[in-house]
Amino acid sequence: MESPSQDPVEIVRSRLLAGVPHGFFGRKGGVSDGIHAGLNVGLGSDDDREAVLENRRRAVTAVMPGAELATVHQVHSPDVVTVNEVLPIDARPHADAMVTDRPGILLGILTADCVPVLFADLQAGVVGAAHAGWKGAITGVTDNTLNAMEALGADRARIVCAVGPCIAQKSYEVDDGFYRRFVQEADENERFFADGKPGHWQFDIEGYVAARLAEAGVTKVECFGEDTYSQPDRFFSYRRSCHRSEPGYGREISLIGLRG
Repeated sequence: MESPSQDPVEIVRSRLLAGVPHGFFGRKGGVSDGIHAGLNVGLGSDDDREAVLENRRRAVTAVMPGAELATVHQVHSPDVVTVNEVLPIDARPHADAMVTDRPGILLGILTADCVPVLFADLQAGVVGAAHAGWKGAITGVTDNTLNAMEALGADRARIVCAVGPCIAQKSYEVDDGFYRRFVQEADENERFFADGKPGHWQFDIEGYVAARLAEAGVTKVECFGEDTYSQPDRFFSYRRSCHRSEPGYGREISLIGLRG
């Protein structure tokens, strides 16, 4: 493991989640180097495991010192796990969202272009975190997260959501088959696509996820408009790494939890 970077971590925080320990992290302030340089938290990457674990510790300390981190093995599904205790790091359930009402646990979602969404009903003491790639988004991962929060006593009329840094429409080119899948799901989804080169479209996944939340009854949603693809100094990006023919890529983390 390389010597720790002296750069502070960078955290994007939501005004809607003021009072809730949370943060969307970028790549600054970690100990990884090379193509993973910075705060890479991806255990599935080819990065040094001890560097990844140190980066995770730094992120947790920056949000809620002493908290236990819970993550899942993300598989682009609509599945949600209710976290009642710490999840073993090498036995993470396959899912793409988590909810909890237990203080002292930080829910952590990993992304590298996909959409991280943090949820909170502070009155009920229930929080959630979801990884919304296009597959999870269209199959209802955010809807299922809201349902799981309600099962713990939350009220979606009180739930606030923050949609974190993700790939922007200008950077997200998709083919005609992708476009047709979304429009066949609902005609109004056409509004999330802009014309691209022949046979291609530019997809606004941030707008799509925010709209799904609104349609599900969430009245307070904040988006940041931070493009992970076009800011290599600030964020990891799977698509950018592919375009650069790099052999791997890092992941950033988004955290939310409840104080004891």
